[in-house]
Amino acid sequence: MSPPALFVAGAGTEIGKTYVTAALTRRLRASGPVLALKPLASGVPPVGDPAFAQSDTARLLAAQGLPVDAGTVEACSPWRFAAPLAPDQAAAREGRRVSLDEIVAWCRGRIATAGCPVVIEGVGGLMSPITDAATGLDWIEALALPVVLVSGSYLGAISHALTAAEVLRLRGLTTGAVVVSESEGAPTPPETVAGAIARHTSCPVFCMNRGAAAPEGLAALVG
Repeated sequence: MSPPALFVAGAGTEIGKTYVTAALTRRLRASGPVLALKPLASGVPPVGDPAFAQSDTARLLAAQGLPVDAGTVEACSPWRFAAPLAPDQAAAREGRRVSLDEIVAWCRGRIATAGCPVVIEGVGGLMSPITDAATGLDWIEALALPVVLVSGSYLGAISHALTAAEVLRLRGLTTGAVVVSESEGAPTPPETVAGAIARHTSCPVFCMNRGAAAPEGLAALVG
């Protein structure tokens, strides 16, 4: 039997997926090994560039207590692109293509051989294109993993989160939890946003202020 795994997806772009994934990884490491993966990543500088330290991949490696080198980066994020665009567009700029079948097979292989819980972070929003024909939602559906849906606390976040949760439900996917990640300059506290989302969904809703540790209940989803 493969170890437990879940997929961290976003209700939008740049709302805190990596922050939540890294915090969850650190929380899980308190109980044992954990594997955090960011298979697809756009807007990534070369590994030797000082700016790489601020990349999503570098943050996930740090959360796992791993050094940043060519081997660890490739093992975490094999599909990396320089342009800060959707993966299909970023790949096209480099004369490359992304294959959903290859990504799914790679993820399944890593889960099967990990020997520990696995957390996979998606890219962009739930419906962001990742290939010429597939979206992040198609990727999740192919893996059939429970989803942690990350929302911001910005104006409009409630609708975006509930819409994404409904899309997951209609695809027959399990939303293990919604996490409201604090958005800088938001007009209302993240706790208020989380409370509103909780009134309209049946899954647990957690709130994460910037700098906070991952809630224990969130880690329990990968127990």
